[in-house]
Amino acid sequence: MASGLVRLLSRGPRCLLTPTAPTTAPPVRGVKKGFRAALRFQKELERWRLLRCPPPPVRRSEKPNWDYHAEIQAFGHRLQETFSLDLLKRAFVNSCYIKSEEAKRQKLGLEKENVLLNLKDNHELSEQGASFSQTCLTQFFKDAFPDLPTEGVQSLVDFLMSEEVVCHVARNLAVEQLTLSEEFPVPPTVLQQTFLAVVGALLQSSGPERAALFLRATLGFPSSDKKLIAEAPGETVLVAEEEAARVALRKLYGFAENRRPWDYSKPKENLKAKETLPVKAAAT
Repeated sequence: MASGLVRLLSRGPRCLLTPTAPTTAPPVRGVKKGFRAALRFQKELERWRLLRCPPPPVRRSEKPNWDYHAEIQAFGHRLQETFSLDLLKRAFVNSCYIKSEEAKRQKLGLEKENVLLNLKDNHELSEQGASFSQTCLTQFFKDAFPDLPTEGVQSLVDFLMSEEVVCHVARNLAVEQLTLSEEFPVPPTVLQQTFLAVVGALLQSSGPERAALFLRATLGFPSSDKKLIAEAPGETVLVAEEEAARVALRKLYGFAENRRPWDYSKPKENLKAKETLPVKAAAT
């Protein structure tokens, strides 16, 4: 303490009177980078949380910008088929949906007249669609495979009419989003019944010809407009794919194994090229 006081007095009074300049802290850099890194980390955590615990599926009708009437009309245009709107709307109404809605109204204490819904389920349309699909697919396979026995035809029809195949086709056609059902996701049995009801609605709206074409395009023989370029065996799938790619390239560029051998004969001279001489017109 004494030594420090002696140093200040030796420097003179100016050292005591001059105010010390405020010390400013150096600017801290990298704050924005740290903030961005924190946001990225938070988004990554959110993504992993959604992957591990995905949220329950929500009906499309519960999301914004939903117009059921417009979606019904767009469904027919998307399939390029002409439907009666009343029949198509009826095809998507299941009996379980009507029962659940009536039970909800009854819990609210409404009168019996107001509890009943003015809707008709798709049971009749589904039966018509199932019967027509069974007959139509059977005829398709008999025409395509005339030597196939009846048991083979029936097994193919049963496979295409199975719950798994029909539900797969219905989901790809967005039938599940328009189906009015008590549960969501729609149970496979209800979804299969709804798809067959759509077939029945098309049968009554546009006739058996359009319904048969629709079945042929969806359940029967879907055309993907693809051609088999090459095929090859292999010990594993990867080896077979690589060998098939080599065979395809040979076929595309004309280097197939069964091509004609190289022509080593003397090339023929083009006599016409020698005979033709440039004609010069002399001006007189």
